[in-house]
Amino acid sequence: MSQLILFDLDGTLMDTAPGLGLALNIQRERHGLEPLPQDKIRPHASHGSKGLLALGFGLRPEDVSFAWMRDEYLALYDEVFMQSPVLFDNVPELLTAIEHKGLRWGVVTNKPRRFSAPLLKTIGLDVRSACLVCGDDAARAKPHPDTLLMACELVKTKPAECMYVGDAERDIQAGQAAAMRTVVALYGYIDATDRPHEWGADALINAPLELLAML
Repeated sequence: MSQLILFDLDGTLMDTAPGLGLALNIQRERHGLEPLPQDKIRPHASHGSKGLLALGFGLRPEDVSFAWMRDEYLALYDEVFMQSPVLFDNVPELLTAIEHKGLRWGVVTNKPRRFSAPLLKTIGLDVRSACLVCGDDAARAKPHPDTLLMACELVKTKPAECMYVGDAERDIQAGQAAAMRTVVALYGYIDATDRPHEWGADALINAPLELLAML
């Protein structure tokens, strides 16, 4: 039985796509480009600035302009990310049910701490979460297992007693590398080209409350 349920943040616990997309479109406007529709941005929202800059500008990390364009994007996101923080439907009920079962839950995300911590605080989850581990807290972010193993150390729980829930392939890869049970959140930011049924997760859920049957 899982004693600790760990969640990805963007696309699993919180619907942050509107803020991520707003920052991208502000940046596109700065560079003389038309805004992208939200439904085109949404599937890429779990892939962070790397994925969004690839979508918005065709940039790759090895490109000369990538680093300063990423810094510009993050500065713009810093101005708008707190405008519309919202949990996915039924996530509040899921977290309450987990707590009523006497279990703990936490967050492991590749999102930088400068964004993740304020988001959790503004919706009151910072005092309920057993841990928050961000992509810049460890030498390697997901798909490496480092941040997940760090969460286990913080909460003093063995990986085999943990479950990790995420909406991206790297979430499942990280969970598997950490020897945790893994669950795909199909309600998250899944792109049409993704093949979540081939990621090798232990389970897939279409809605947050479906997770309760696995606890």
